[in-house]
Amino acid sequence: MTPIPSRDSRLSELVRRTEGVQPWRRAFHAANGVFLVLALKTLPIGTWTAAVLLGTVLSVLVLVDGVRLANPSLNRLFFQAFSHLASPREAGGLASSTWYLLGVVLTLMIFPRHEALAGILVLALADPAAGFVGRSWGKRRLGTGTVEGTLTFAVVAFLTLLAFAPWRVALATAVVTALVERTPWSLDDNLVLPPTVAALLYFLPGP
Repeated sequence: MTPIPSRDSRLSELVRRTEGVQPWRRAFHAANGVFLVLALKTLPIGTWTAAVLLGTVLSVLVLVDGVRLANPSLNRLFFQAFSHLASPREAGGLASSTWYLLGVVLTLMIFPRHEALAGILVLALADPAAGFVGRSWGKRRLGTGTVEGTLTFAVVAFLTLLAFAPWRVALATAVVTALVERTPWSLDDNLVLPPTVAALLYFLPGP
């Protein structure tokens, strides 16, 4: 996260309020992904049409982030308005929702729809579950998180992927993705995880 200017004490105080378990943020994260997957599975919308529509929303989010980060007053307003949904790292960088949508759009454009939806759903369910458990009960460090959080991610991802792949492929994908999620990437998890899941499902051999 880009450091907060030391003179902006008001922003620093607002950012501190967003630290911790953030249950509402994680619920919002999960609900968005589930809603998106259900919409893409049930509505008669082609993959490229969906990518274009979501890409348009993404462009708006990028613009909003750029304006917010360039204007300290708007940045403070953002953290005031979304105190239950914002994250400390967003004080000096793109909002997680922007990274989230970028990961979704890229995954839809690169991989078949079936695999792409699996990647989006794992991001929606496994990532917030891992964060909640890791921050609430995690004791043993592992990479950027905890052993407890990583195990939670693997279990939730595995159960999610059983709807998309044979159990062996689902298990391998869940374990590898859980380890990727704990690797100290310079990129946001919301960007990395969906294409990782989709790529593993696409390239791993079936039974």
